[in-house]
Amino acid sequence: MTSFDDRERAFETKFARDEDMQFRIHARRNKLVGQWAAGLMGLTPEETTAYATSVVQADFEEAGDDDVIRKLIGDLTGAQIDIDEAAIRQALADKTVEARRQLMESQ
Repeated sequence: MTSFDDRERAFETKFARDEDMQFRIHARRNKLVGQWAAGLMGLTPEETTAYATSVVQADFEEAGDDDVIRKLIGDLTGAQIDIDEAAIRQALADKTVEARRQLMESQ
């Protein structure tokens, strides 16, 4: 084995670990933003858990955040909550920071 092979394996391992962490951060962020939106809608704790899970699942529809944003806007507007896309994008940004912090603390 050469040092080049060792370095290549190390880079591949780091890439896989970073990708896994990004996935976990996005899933945690979506759960947190789902809980935030459920709070705005006045859902019960049981409904909040189910709603947060549905927001996490909505992220698997397409790449990017547009699917989550569409779901949140639709649900919040349907619940008579006056909100725009900019407010939801800000909530996503805030919850990304919180999700990253939570995951770093848990390691």
